[in-house]
Amino acid sequence: MHEHFVKQSIRNRCEIYGANGKLRLTIPKKRKGSSKTIIKEIKISYKEDWQKLHWNAIKSAYNSSPFFEYYQDELEPFFKKKESNLVDFNNKLQEVILELLQENNCPDFTISYHHKTECADLRNNDFILENSSKYNQVFMEKHGFIPNLSILDLLFNLGPESSGYLHNIVISFEIKDS
Repeated sequence: MHEHFVKQSIRNRCEIYGANGKLRLTIPKKRKGSSKTIIKEIKISYKEDWQKLHWNAIKSAYNSSPFFEYYQDELEPFFKKKESNLVDFNNKLQEVILELLQENNCPDFTISYHHKTECADLRNNDFILENSSKYNQVFMEKHGFIPNLSILDLLFNLGPESSGYLHNIVISFEIKDS
């Protein structure tokens, strides 16, 4: 909650599998004079109708997936209601995703910025998994399997099996000193 916003990171973007391959969705932020803006102060820009563009892209990409119709009503409000802050949008979306995955994780937020931590610091991790297990994707016959996409890809294609898929992933990462 108190880190500086990192440009070109997963904090405001994700990738989905569209008809032409990988498609990046980015939530635009309001410009600030300093690059040292604390993430909880990042405001979402609505100069362009990115919500409509994102939801149309998601519908186009996943409408024919096995589980889109089961999850669309839970996710569509995020592309209609205007959240002021990026952190609020992300936290509310994370809560819904965890609920859809039937996971009982409750995030714990810091009250100040910690330069060093006792736990694994994943703030600057790119979350690219090598050797991801393949699952069926909507446009797989056209472009092959594309790993490391948004959790939406997994949910819409695997549905209730998504949680099991995630629990079976072997994750290894290198902790870098900041």
